[in-house]
Amino acid sequence: QVQLVESGGGLVQPGGSLRLSCAASGRTFSDYSWGWFRQAPGKEREFVATISWSGGTTIYADSVKGRFTISRDNAKNTVYLQMNSLKPEDTAVYYCAARNGFPTRTQNGYNYWGQGTQVTVSS
Repeated sequence: QVQLVESGGGLVQPGGSLRLSCAASGRTFSDYSWGWFRQAPGKEREFVATISWSGGTTIYADSVKGRFTISRDNAKNTVYLQMNSLKPEDTAVYYCAARNGFPTRTQNGYNYWGQGTQVTVSS
């Protein structure tokens, strides 16, 4: 059974940093693209970042470009999201997802999803 488990969320002050992890089990995802998405209260889930199977291609939402970095460790079947210079508007539940194909911003292109981890940016 495939499982994606996010971790690393929490409460952080504006300007702070967090590193999210998403560990996969049940199969190897070295040939899959990964994505991070988020959903703020009262809003639809939105794209944050995606990375290709090799790590050679990354795409970011404009709202996080220059502050967030997506990376992956295929040996550990894990994807990461380093979040720096966090803002209150980054507050959301963050989800990781895996896709058997090219990286994409489109949510319905992803085959597997995690349960999410809460990130709260507040003073």
